[in-house]
Amino acid sequence: MKLIYKILFSLLLVVISLPNLQAQDDEKKEVKRLLTDMQLQMEVTSAVNHMYNAKHHAAAVEFNAFRYRYDWHPLPYFLLGLNEWWKIVPNDVVTIYDRKLIAYMDTTIYKAKQLEKFDPGNEEAAFFLAAAYGFKGRLLAERKNWRKAATAGKSALKYLDIGKQKDSNNIELLFGDALYNYYSVWIPENYPLLKPILIFFKKGDKALGLKQLREVAGNAFYTRTEAQYFLMRILATEENEIAQALQISEYLHETFPDNAYFHRYYARMLYTSGQYVKCRRVSLSLLEKIDKGYVGYEATGGRYAGFFLGQIHQSFNKLDDAKKYYKRAVTFSESIGATKSGYYLHSLLNIGTIEKKQGNKKEAKIYYKRVKKQAKPKHPTHKRAKKYLKEMRKGK
Repeated sequence: MKLIYKILFSLLLVVISLPNLQAQDDEKKEVKRLLTDMQLQMEVTSAVNHMYNAKHHAAAVEFNAFRYRYDWHPLPYFLLGLNEWWKIVPNDVVTIYDRKLIAYMDTTIYKAKQLEKFDPGNEEAAFFLAAAYGFKGRLLAERKNWRKAATAGKSALKYLDIGKQKDSNNIELLFGDALYNYYSVWIPENYPLLKPILIFFKKGDKALGLKQLREVAGNAFYTRTEAQYFLMRILATEENEIAQALQISEYLHETFPDNAYFHRYYARMLYTSGQYVKCRRVSLSLLEKIDKGYVGYEATGGRYAGFFLGQIHQSFNKLDDAKKYYKRAVTFSESIGATKSGYYLHSLLNIGTIEKKQGNKKEAKIYYKRVKKQAKPKHPTHKRAKKYLKEMRKGK
């Protein structure tokens, strides 16, 4: 029954928004291009900024107004789908937005195919087909549905190649090419079990992908922030370019201060870079927004901030404050079942160490035992907790 409703919901969105292409003047065989329309970009800027700043309702209102003007074009439906995607990003285990996101991307695909039929050779149709299939693939990958994700990815790649042939200078199209070049090499390097799925894909080029991503991040309009998001993550976790990742994270947080993902990533980059004064301020702001119930601010960001603040206060020997924040990290982690994560295990271990230092040996043993119970035997926190318990039994 749920599947039937899902299909009906998707079809309803398509039907109520059927393109009125035939209502266009017959002599206008050359349909207006929207991607490169500078005036249109200026008009839609505030809505796009609302979306990335987690003002999703305000963004949707403007995108829907935009849809009434350009009902025949895939762009407004793609933007509405992207708005749903950014509701997912701060907490990607939440699935309540999945159905609507898929419906908007399916409508984008439908509109783009209709546009291609009405205006053969329209390079924007290829772009939106590639983009919509790409986002469907991203969501399916998040949900660990690798085969369907690969199928969507192949469709995205097909239309990406078509779009490049029609308009090789379109900076928006370069975004998809950049991601493919980088990740088609990165995925088999890091996930060997997925190699069979990628065997029929063309080989990419990581260095070229990174170069292209930098270009899109600096010059595109619709895909610029998406490119910056990926570039930040790649530089931080794959390329060990921490200073550059920090610079991008700072820009994104300052530009979109209410985006929970950018906020916590900036805090993480500050902590990784050893900029503890700034990290303390940014982490406290992160906790404050969680406590006030800001959209997208939830337990994942809370365990980051709690751990960072615990570490910072412990380094300054402010042990009671350190314990307070470590305990918040523990509580946030437990609320989402992240009890195998490093933030959780190290927080427990450090609370135990502080309790021991303050002469509370009974409490220290409780925390060390919790670490041993939760951590895998080869995890460093398990080994340290085991060592500390042994020392305490010997009276050390």
